[in-house]
Amino acid sequence: MPRYILAVDAGTTNNRAVLYEERGQIAGVAQRELTQHYPAPGLVEHDPQEIWQGIVEAIQELLAAQRIAPSAIAALGITNQRETTLIWERHNGRPIMNAIVWQDRRTAPICERLEAEGLAPYVQEHTGLRIDAYFSATKIAWMLEKVAGARQKAERQQLCFGTVDSWILWKLSGGRLHCTDYSNASRTMLFDIHTKQWDATLLKALQIPPSLMPKVIPSSGICAESDSAILGESVLIGGIAGDQQAALFGQGCYRRGTAKNTYGTGCFLLMNIGERPTHSQQGLLTTIAWALEQEGALKIDYALEGSVYMAGAVIQWLRDELHLIKDAAASQKIAQSLSDNGDVYLVPAFSGLGSPYWDMYARGTIVGLTRGSGPAHIVRAALESIVYQSSEVLSSMQEDSGIAIESLSVDGGACQNDFILQFQADMSAIPVRRPRVIESTSRGAAFLAGLACGYWHSTAQLEEYWELEGSFEPQIQQSQRQQLLQRWKMAVERARGWAQ
Repeated sequence: MPRYILAVDAGTTNNRAVLYEERGQIAGVAQRELTQHYPAPGLVEHDPQEIWQGIVEAIQELLAAQRIAPSAIAALGITNQRETTLIWERHNGRPIMNAIVWQDRRTAPICERLEAEGLAPYVQEHTGLRIDAYFSATKIAWMLEKVAGARQKAERQQLCFGTVDSWILWKLSGGRLHCTDYSNASRTMLFDIHTKQWDATLLKALQIPPSLMPKVIPSSGICAESDSAILGESVLIGGIAGDQQAALFGQGCYRRGTAKNTYGTGCFLLMNIGERPTHSQQGLLTTIAWALEQEGALKIDYALEGSVYMAGAVIQWLRDELHLIKDAAASQKIAQSLSDNGDVYLVPAFSGLGSPYWDMYARGTIVGLTRGSGPAHIVRAALESIVYQSSEVLSSMQEDSGIAIESLSVDGGACQNDFILQFQADMSAIPVRRPRVIESTSRGAAFLAGLACGYWHSTAQLEEYWELEGSFEPQIQQSQRQQLLQRWKMAVERARGWAQ
């Protein structure tokens, strides 16, 4: 009898294999770091072969360390960095170039063209998204235009596009399956979230042949078996979701109005809005949370999402570029050494600003420095910036939906920082809840796969496995909260005015 569910988490900075037991507890983890390639300012790439190799090595290391055979795995789930774009040759699986990562801004001119053509209202109405270089659509168009021979091959149906989940599924299936799930499809800026089909108007506007696009399948449902040559035995593949939707599922946010914030490389706040999509008037995105097969029918839940480009990446910047901290954990102690921020604000618009501004040309800015400002003020301002950005998203989300969020569940590496979570509670004026298992992303992928194969039987059962580790309650007055947020907004305007 299979005893485990295996989750593959293909992230922005590393690839991980995580083994889950019956009550949703982690039985083992293995990972491989992923090299970041920066060909020029604003450009970010990953090597697709390194992504795949890192995943295979992580799975093999994990199974060896736990001394289990693939036959002990009931099913495998995949979760992935979203929007990152790959194109490969259909007959041999060879990528035509490195993957263009979600953070990459090279396609801003294509976005400007689409805006000039008046497509922004159409894009929001049909895809739930904003025109932005963040999404896969303009990355595909750029590849077809810039890579020699790519357009001709695409028109001859010789190429496949995929986000990272599609690439992994293609490789795991031995090249038999070119698919993505509804959650990832909804992040391409090419998928109509109402008709649940690839949008012919947008494909035509970007000159993308429809044959390039993967088949869209449920987020939970057995779709294939892995090629037995990879692990020595085949394993059922039963769950796929983009990392933020997987985290929402892993946090047990199955009811309308429940929300989570993931503090990863970026910061992503999602709220389940149920089975009807609500289009944002506050600069947020409407996305498909997941699609579940239930008694022969497809149940789709939607979510409102706010995307903050720089969260954990800001802490990495403090460590790797400014050398102000030795490791991420040191940032909490340094921030807490000050009684306040000294009126210093850091806007980490290193790749522009996401929700609710969607400003591709904003740039990183530090304001409020005086002769008395020191390294600790910059460190504290960096941590506070993560919270300010999330607080703006949370406020917009409640205004859009008309739902008062009662509490915020959190996950991701930076949620281990107590300073960040207490400041988040203070700035958002709601309790912040940290679960005992903060591996929500891979856990969500495991839950989706486990439901597909019958390892778990219902979302109600999965909710029972959520355990609270710590709760952070608001501690400041409304007047102080408003003053801090107002000063933050002033700093943001300085960052947005840089390119003007």
